[in-house]
Amino acid sequence: MALNKLKFNSLNVTPTAGKTVGFNSSANGLEATLSGGAMTFIKKLTASSSSTLSFVDGSSDVVLDNTYKEYVFVFNNIHGSTNQEFRFQVSTDGGSSYGVNITSTCFESIHGEDDSFASMGYQSDSDLAQSTSFQNLIRQLGTDNDNSAVGILHLFNPSSTTFVKHFIANFQTAVSYHISEFTGGYINTTSAIDAIQFKMDSGNIDAGTITLYGIN
Repeated sequence: MALNKLKFNSLNVTPTAGKTVGFNSSANGLEATLSGGAMTFIKKLTASSSSTLSFVDGSSDVVLDNTYKEYVFVFNNIHGSTNQEFRFQVSTDGGSSYGVNITSTCFESIHGEDDSFASMGYQSDSDLAQSTSFQNLIRQLGTDNDNSAVGILHLFNPSSTTFVKHFIANFQTAVSYHISEFTGGYINTTSAIDAIQFKMDSGNIDAGTITLYGIN
């Protein structure tokens, strides 16, 4: 059987958005495409001396249900009115109350601007053990004009009524040194989570945005 040779640059295998090249049993083997994942914008909240920022399913165009198995919150230039910690909690009753049991771990690395110190270690003051307290995401947030934090929080399958709800977060904070914080844990409920709230441990969220995406 003769082999046909094709020039590499004669093949256009560029996938369309949200798809990738797949292979099948046809003569050219490249007719099939596989649907890929997508990151769907849901809602952006902007802080302006805000005591809390909340995403409640079914309110103000927010989707936080079984539409997606993973939700991602993107935080941009979070800034506080006082030296404080930035936290979250969830609700199973449409935001009427926030206080579901959380078990979590946290570690961080720190490096000074003047290179005079650096450290890395577990942060026991940011972990929870079957606690209904708000979970720390940022442990140290300064008030200087150039201080701010950015980060990402992943919440997995919040609408499950079978399993607990896992989360992972990573935040980068600029004060007079750089802090990289890694937090993970689970929300110990088999009830569907339908709301999440963010706030400082004291004072307001002076500025910043939180954007919610659904992942499929």
